[in-house]
Amino acid sequence: MNGFNLMDYAPILVMFIVAFGFAASQVVVTQLIGPKKKTATKLMPYECGKDPVGSARDRFSIKFYNVAVVFLLFDIEVLFMVPFAVAFKALFKENVTYGTIAFVEIIVFIATLVIGLIYAWKKGTFDWNVQARAEAKAEAKALKEKKLQRVEELKRGEIKIAA
Repeated sequence: MNGFNLMDYAPILVMFIVAFGFAASQVVVTQLIGPKKKTATKLMPYECGKDPVGSARDRFSIKFYNVAVVFLLFDIEVLFMVPFAVAFKALFKENVTYGTIAFVEIIVFIATLVIGLIYAWKKGTFDWNVQARAEAKAEAKALKEKKLQRVEELKRGEIKIAA
């Protein structure tokens, strides 16, 4: 039996060095040559497709949860499809009947997922229309007006600021 040799792990070390170097170089290059113009829109935080205006306690549209569930559905599909794809050739060679049954079952599985996708599509789960953006802009405008009103009240001395 061979003894432990540290040089056997050198390729793994080289791989980590190259990966770290690539990641670091990408960060440095984007900082050096990337655009520097900062606008209010670019500096504004972005949260899951919803403009961050208003309270953090606001209710989210059900579409966010629908998209999450559809994502999980297709993520799980991949988890089932990859092992099937790997084992299918060996299963088919071993016994044609088993291979045929497995093929029919995976077709039924995919058909069920396609039907679910069509259902979600018809229900408008993926329809991120202009209305949601308009509602967010109206909410932002109302908050801005409220803030300006508060500033005016402060200027007039109607509101005392606690020290």
